[in-house]
Amino acid sequence: MLSHVSVGTKAFEPAFAFYEALFSELGHKLRFCDREKPWAAWQQQAGGRPLFLLSAPFDGEAASAGNGQMIALLAGDRASVDRCYSTALARGGSCEGPPGLRPHYHPNYYGAYFRDPDGNKLCVCCHEAE
Repeated sequence: MLSHVSVGTKAFEPAFAFYEALFSELGHKLRFCDREKPWAAWQQQAGGRPLFLLSAPFDGEAASAGNGQMIALLAGDRASVDRCYSTALARGGSCEGPPGLRPHYHPNYYGAYFRDPDGNKLCVCCHEAE
């Protein structure tokens, strides 16, 4: 369904450090990084798509986070959700909802919500029973 997801950043290096740590926790690898543009992309270990892209906005204007927009990243288990949340906060992210069950979505939905250093809202979630 998706080819890629792209988020803008005001400060590439802190954002890169944030996402590199987060995707490392999830087992995704860096596909490329060009600090001169600046932009970087990560992919699942198996390769292919979708890609997650981080870059300065193409139009040269300041990056801004959208209200109501969120990217949800899939984790293999609940412990991974917990580690990603801790990693995000340690790398300059801010809490939008600590890890926990969200039974109003479904009985096994376990997620954590946070914003990256630029204010983009993210979720890391697991849909599997413990």
